[in-house]
Amino acid sequence: MKAGLIYLLFTALAFQSFAQRACRSFEYFQQQLQTGRISAEKISAIEAITNQYTSGIPTTGRIDANVITIPVIVHNLYHSADQKVTDAEVQAQLDLLNSCFRRLNADTINTPAVFKGLAADIEIEFRLATSDPMKRYTSGIIRKYTPVTEWSADDNMKLSAQMGDDAWDPSSYLNIWVCNLDRFAGYASFPGGEEMLDGIVLGIPVVKDKKNKTIVHEAGHWLNLRHIWGDDYCGDDLVDDTPKQASYTPGCPNTIRITCGNGPFGDMYSNYMDFTSDACTNLFT
Repeated sequence: MKAGLIYLLFTALAFQSFAQRACRSFEYFQQQLQTGRISAEKISAIEAITNQYTSGIPTTGRIDANVITIPVIVHNLYHSADQKVTDAEVQAQLDLLNSCFRRLNADTINTPAVFKGLAADIEIEFRLATSDPMKRYTSGIIRKYTPVTEWSADDNMKLSAQMGDDAWDPSSYLNIWVCNLDRFAGYASFPGGEEMLDGIVLGIPVVKDKKNKTIVHEAGHWLNLRHIWGDDYCGDDLVDDTPKQASYTPGCPNTIRITCGNGPFGDMYSNYMDFTSDACTNLFT
């Protein structure tokens, strides 16, 4: 009996630890729908446009052969000196983001052979902004003191009126807020929400860890990618070339895992949009 209780306690603590590392973007998206901050009609329209575009892409690649460069502005909200992130830490995160999106990261060699033919160079790059909306020079990083010691995933960090920092024009920049985020590693908005809340939120430890791929996962959400299991049992992530899978993948599998009748190749747990450990994610399709 005692051993069983210890096992249950260990399991609960392990799940809590995993949940704290997990992404909150789906719950955030659902909350926006429920509160009317984003409409189902708008989401449907975005998906219709996406499907129209993708159906016209020739099999040899994208219609537009140019690499898309997205200016980034980082809002670092700090209460204590240790919550400041350095230029080097920010740049390391962007370097990681770019290498993953361009499929230049060294761990692409670990992509399972059955999925190598689907792994893609997304042809999108992210660069720190060099000019603000008034065309004045910027380093692309804003460091701002705040009396708030810890932030919840409620968008307050995106508002100066709540002691956060207002977004720069989201039609011209990807806004990334870096703050002492409670419980979660990060979350992102999906296309179609309120413009001035558009962007990605990352916890400070995430940015200080140059191997942490949370920014890659959240950038995927920001560009309208769902979790690979569709946030439902055998759900749909709305991407045709990813197999259905039962749920998220904890840890770092090294064998074929067949769920939802997706044999013989099984789950694409090496996809950045799963919850697999960072060391074992290495592709977008």
